[in-house]
Amino acid sequence: MTNKEMLKITVNLVAVYLIGGLLIAFVYAKTSPIMFIKAKEEKEAALKTMIPDADKIELLGEWSPHHKHAGYYAAKKGGENIGYVVEGFGKGYSSYINFLAAVDRNFTVKKIKILHHAETPGLGDEIEKDYFLDRFPGKTVDTLVVIKGETADKVEAISGATISSRAVTEDGVRAGVKMLMEKLSGSGQQASEGHGEGEKH
Repeated sequence: MTNKEMLKITVNLVAVYLIGGLLIAFVYAKTSPIMFIKAKEEKEAALKTMIPDADKIELLGEWSPHHKHAGYYAAKKGGENIGYVVEGFGKGYSSYINFLAAVDRNFTVKKIKILHHAETPGLGDEIEKDYFLDRFPGKTVDTLVVIKGETADKVEAISGATISSRAVTEDGVRAGVKMLMEKLSGSGQQASEGHGEGEKH
């Protein structure tokens, strides 16, 4: 192969890569705002389902779990706070798991919802299933602890997916509830009985 042929092949390859890169950039520029809007709409719709009794879900502030942008909200009915919702992220086996957690004014979990993740199909993705999500209502910052095997008061791990289970439970929901307690306890925004004493060890 002559130098001229080699140069021609190189120029052709560079042209193909440049055109491919420009096409990818163009598609991303067009679809990224749409994806952002869709994700925002999905989160807003999910927020309304977290505490159905609320007339209004109002943003209270923002925090950065794992350096990711997330908010926390007050659920109001007739102008009175009836609970809180926190968005958070837990570091799973193969992704950051984005979730919402609703708590009452005593910071007891009422409901959680998984928004986005990329955990292993058939194992970690079980975090989305009702049988796992149903293990959270009634839990507090002290009982949001993963246990392998049956447990009466903690959160039983998904078989074969302990990392994903811990990501949701401890790194995710527990961290979110603890943050809410630190931000809101004693601020007059929640019931005053038995709060602000922090986490027990």
